[in-house]
Order: sequence, then C-alpha cells, then structure tokens
Amino acid sequence: QIDILEDPVIKNVIVLQTVLQEVRNRSAPVYKRIRDVIQNPEKHFYSFTNEHHRETYTEQQKGESSNDRNDRAIRVAVKWYNEHLKKIEDEEKIEVIFLTNDRANKEKALEEGITAYTCEEYIKSLTSNPDLVDRLACISDEGKEIESGKIIFPEHIPLSKLQQGIKSGLYLQGTFRASRDNYLEATVWVHGDAEENKEIIIQGLKHLNRAVHEDIVAVEMLAKDEWVAPSPVVLQDDGQNEDNIENEEEKENVLRTSVSKDMLRPTGKVVGIIKRNWRPFCGMLSRSQIKEARRHLFTPADRRIPRIRIETRQADTLEGQRIIVAIDGWPRNSRYPNGHFVKNLGSAGDKETETEVLLLEHDVPHQPFSQSVLSFLPKMPWNITEQDMKYREDLRHLCVCSVDPPGCTDIDDALHCRELENGNIEVGVHIADVSHFIRPGNALDEESAKRGTTVYLCEKRIDMVPELLSSNLCSLRSNVDRLAFSCIWEMTHKAEILKTRFTKSIINSKASLTYAEAQMRIDSGTMIDDITTSLRGLNKLAKILKKKRIDNGALTLSSPEVRFHMDSETHDPIDLQTKELKETNSMVEEFMLLANVSVAQKIYDEFPEFALLRKHPAPPPSNYDILVKAAKSK
Repeated sequence: QIDILEDPVIKNVIVLQTVLQEVRNRSAPVYKRIRDVIQNPEKHFYSFTNEHHRETYTEQQKGESSNDRNDRAIRVAVKWYNEHLKKIEDEEKIEVIFLTNDRANKEKALEEGITAYTCEEYIKSLTSNPDLVDRLACISDEGKEIESGKIIFPEHIPLSKLQQGIKSGLYLQGTFRASRDNYLEATVWVHGDAEENKEIIIQGLKHLNRAVHEDIVAVEMLAKDEWVAPSPVVLQDDGQNEDNIENEEEKENVLRTSVSKDMLRPTGKVVGIIKRNWRPFCGMLSRSQIKEARRHLFTPADRRIPRIRIETRQADTLEGQRIIVAIDGWPRNSRYPNGHFVKNLGSAGDKETETEVLLLEHDVPHQPFSQSVLSFLPKMPWNITEQDMKYREDLRHLCVCSVDPPGCTDIDDALHCRELENGNIEVGVHIADVSHFIRPGNALDEESAKRGTTVYLCEKRIDMVPELLSSNLCSLRSNVDRLAFSCIWEMTHKAEILKTRFTKSIINSKASLTYAEAQMRIDSGTMIDDITTSLRGLNKLAKILKKKRIDNGALTLSSPEVRFHMDSETHDPIDLQTKELKETNSMVEEFMLLANVSVAQKIYDEFPEFALLRKHPAPPPSNYDILVKAAKSK
C-alpha cells in the first residue's frame, strides 16, 4: 500500500523497525520509497527502532515462528506507544491506530484491546477523502476473485518447485517478451550460455498464463508435434473479451494457420513466475459502458502490457487523462490483472503530460536533483587554485577550439592542431575533466550513475549531472580557463601516429564554433588565422583517418539525426528537418574515435585485467519478424 502512504493526506505515522526490515528484504524500490516518505518533513512519518528499545524488545519464544514473533513485536510496540502517549498532559487524548492487513494479527490485537483496522477499512472511513480509495492495492494475488469465477488460467507452480524443475532441466528460465503486434503471442528469451541463447514461442491465452512483458518466467517445452510458427496476423486486444473467452479461442485458431514444417519454432507454455517485473504503467482509462460502474479497464500506452482492471469512483474526471496505474495481482479466473489508480498526469495531448509519459514509460529518471546531490557541487565563484595547477599541464597557450551543434551549452570536447618544428603535426583532444568535480561514491556520483546519460527531448534536456557542471564548469566554453583531460598525438602529414600521451590539463578555448561556422572557415578563400589553419589541418587528417578505418572494415551505423523547429511563442515543435551532416561533423567524430582507440590501447597495456571489449551480439531472430512480415506481403 505504498501509494496510499505516499498520499499527502496520510500523515503522523510511525513505521516500526520490524516492518522496515521486512520491507527491505522484500522490495528494494518500495523500501526506498518509504525511506523517502520518512525523510519528508511535511509528512511526519517516523521510524521507531522497537527492536532496540528496552521496553519493546521482544525475544523469540520456544516453538514460536519468526513470523509470529514479528507480529507479537509489532503488537508490543503499539501497546507501548499507547501507554507512552497517555503520559502527555494534554486536553485531547492521542489514540494510536494499528493498521495491518494480516488477519490473524489484527484479531489478536483486537483481543488485546488495541484499536486495529485493515488498510482498506481505515481508508474507507476517511469520508472527506473519497478519492484515496482508488489508490488502494488489491490485497492478495489470488484474492479478489471475480464473482463469476470461471477458471481461465492454469495454476502457477510454486517457486521452490520451479527452481527444482529448472535444475533438473524440466523447465527453462527466461525473460518473457510480449509482442507489440499480437496480444496472443510472446517469446521467451532463455537465460543460459551465450551460444545457446534461444527463443521459445508462446502462443494462446492459457499458455501465456498471466505473464507480463519483462517478467522472469519458467517455461515447459511442448512436444514437437505441438510446435507453432510465428503468426503473420496482427491482433490487438480491443478490451471486449472480459466475458467472452470463446471469442478469443476462435482467434487462437486463426493463429494456427497452415504453415510449412520449416517455419515451426520451439514452442512452450508458461508454468510459473520466477520474478514479476511490474512497474507503474502510464495510459488511459477505458470507461465501462455500464452507467455508475466502478470497475473500468485501463489501457497502457505500451501495447505489450495487458489491460488492467481498476476500481475508481472518479471515472468522469479521469476520462481523457493520462494516468498511472500499478498492477496488484492476476487471479486465475480473471481475464485481466487487477490494479489500482496511482496518479493523474494531466490531459492527453497536452505537451507537458505527454513528455512526462514518455519519460516515465522509458524509465528516464527526471526528478530535480535532490539537496544531498547538490550539496557536493563546488561553491561559486569557482577558481582554479595553486593546488589544481600542481598536477596539471598548462595548455592555455594552445589554439584550442570546440565544434558543436548550434545552441549547444554542454561542450564536452575541444580540439587543437599545430605544426611542430620537426615538420610533424601535433593534435590534441581535450575532454572536460568531470572527475575533478565528482568524487567516487558520493551522492552526486551515484545519482549521475543512475541517470547514466543526458536525455535530449525536443525542447529540453534531462541532465545527467547538475547544470552548474554540465553547462558551466564542465563545459569548455571559449575565453575561460577550464580543467580538462587531454590526449595528445604527434603525427605525420599522412596521419600516422608517432607518439601518444595523456595528461590532466588546463585549457582556454579560443572559439566555440558550430559545425556550419567551422565549415565556412575551412572553405573560405581569405581566412588564414590560427583557428582556421588549425581546423584545416584537422579536417585533412580526419579524411585520411576515416579512409583507413573504412578500408579496415569499420561498420557505419548511423541513423539521420533530426532537428526540431520551435514556434517562438508557444514553444511547440512546428517543423522538423534532418540534420545536414557537414564534413566538420565527421571531422569531430574521427578524432573522438581516435581518442577512444588510444585510451583503450593504453588501458589494455596498463590494466589488462580491467580492459573490456564491447562486442555487439548477433541480433535475436525475432528482431527480423516485422521486416519478414512486411516483405512477405509484397
């Protein structure tokens, strides 16, 4: 019931240490959420270390299970709190209410004179906040069975049996991947040696057996004569199958159209769930046709996720809104999983709302940086100190410049090129030294690692590190001193590398150019200043480097990038064009690649046991399914 506890209405709560430890063992994400609630001063949530308090410490008795001991420890703490609060000389008596969904514990508590409710009873008693009821999670997985109760799905085998079966080879373990184009079909990507990573087709409602996209499942293979071929039919679930299972069985027959033997693929059925990978899902409410109904279906934005049944009294207000829903469970006699309403994001089609949906659906962390993260940023005004100079090479005299897309504020890299007295050329790539500002393991480091990358949307970007670093101190702007990490080569005019060295440095960029500006300088017949000469040298070398790379069998994998044209007043995108790639784009890319190759070589020479090669595996066969389907039809 974490969604209930997070609601602003719920305040003044004591969470016992016994409970926190149990939550920590069961679910790291929920544990993090409850810790965040406890840290929020407006919520008045407190954790009480009842296990270490003299008057509430509870020892396990002979023959008592640890579960029973935990229940007893919780009741002892509730009673102690009640007594403790009686001592307060106050007009109004403070009553402690014990919330539990454990029936046995609730009954014992009532016998012992404790005021106890289930979460549902308590929330339904808060008549001034009727909407809270929608956020209640359905209690048990198998519970809340629908009244009509016809069993649709086979039972799930319990985890201990699944694990034995996987060991003995009776079942296979894998990741369940639902199909976007056909809700009655999925594949399971079997975990195992890379060599025999194989896919199993699952077809038909009963065989899919309530698995949801990304769940870790156990699969039992079907006999060869029951194998099927991937279906060429596109089937979307229209949500009309609530009571009409026969209708779906007809559809399943459509799937098994006659196919040639060589199209058949290994086929199986889901017999149990090893780990649910449910997350909160974004989507829309599909209102029930029945007037005054409370039960409605929710249609997720991601087509691979099944519809979810929720109960809500606010269907009128939620229609046409993007909402978030969490799954609670999926009973055997229910066509769809049960869930509860979590949050309304706003009107569908509204720019802010749809942006939020995009970020949530792709799991992009985008909340503002917390105070604890920001506390590790340097204090402004920031200056380079004597101490910083000690271990760095001063390269401020070099003619360094950066080349980036227009409007770029996070300038990561800069280049220089000059002729040496011996007739060779010196080229340098300078990367902003972020590691000077982010120390390993602190909150800033952990948050940046969790984000992993900066995400660019059409009118804004979600930073990986706070703006002070990304757009200022770690942005190699022109005409300011910046800390960098430099890779410097001595080359011949034929781009053969003679020497490579690496150093921490201080640079002062002489110009921040766009790709177009840099191209214009290179092509100009009249300009012969230092920056332009440097760019021409770089461009000439880059062409030679690129030819060498391609002659060596390099793969060119790039999709055209697009640029959005924004309306200056509404900030809505009004047009989009593919970015025209200039020679200078390729020039920057060549030297970035060269720097990467040089660094990789250095790591391999110095720290071979830490050197990893990233190698792209062969794509799974199902990646071609859509292409094959489309090609077949032509």
